[in-house]
Amino acid sequence: QKDMQRAVELWTEAAELGSVEALNNLGVAYHSGAGVKQDLAKGIHFWRKAAMQGHDQCRHNLGCDELREGNYDRAVRHFLIAAKMGFAHSFVVIRDMFAKGTATKEQYAEAL
Repeated sequence: QKDMQRAVELWTEAAELGSVEALNNLGVAYHSGAGVKQDLAKGIHFWRKAAMQGHDQCRHNLGCDELREGNYDRAVRHFLIAAKMGFAHSFVVIRDMFAKGTATKEQYAEAL
């Protein structure tokens, strides 16, 4: 726990210096409550910042969050962006959403 708290301190400093990976790590920490009090909104905030700077996994994570909330259109948009950036798991999720009827044929085709 103490090591994670120190990691969060270091990631915060690195994020302030422009590290996109540190933003991702902060997002994971706050979203899961690792080393900090769990704060989903704060975790998503860090993922959004990193996604806007081109971090594909953060974009995927935002899609996962929207999917959990039942916001399928928003989720697919995040997954499409991440898939186009090369994050292969986003394509898998879009394929699965298409199979379940929560993504359209056009969205699936766009991911290819």
